[in-house]
Amino acid sequence: QVQLVESGGGLVQPGGSLRLSCVASGTFFRLYFMGWYRQAPGKQRELVAGITRDGTINYADSVKGRFTISRDNAKNTVYLQMNSLKPEDTAVYYCKAGLQNWGQGTQVTVSS
Repeated sequence: QVQLVESGGGLVQPGGSLRLSCVASGTFFRLYFMGWYRQAPGKQRELVAGITRDGTINYADSVKGRFTISRDNAKNTVYLQMNSLKPEDTAVYYCKAGLQNWGQGTQVTVSS
């Protein structure tokens, strides 16, 4: 069982930036697929960005060119740099490790 703790959410104006962090417990972080998901009110949870253990990355079409996922295996941490934020990016953002390990989520609100 992997425990995940997200941080970095908050309120930002449209066009602004935030960086989310997710720290994982345990010693096998480097072996996990890591993903950032989000869930807006009334919508299904969706994959925003994912990074495999060998560094292969994929993004949702809605965030390509604006968001960047990265990982630091020495720190057991995965990041999501979010630039040019839009109101439609407002959601709770969750970190996921492997197939079934979820963090508690962090709220991102984009509003003027």
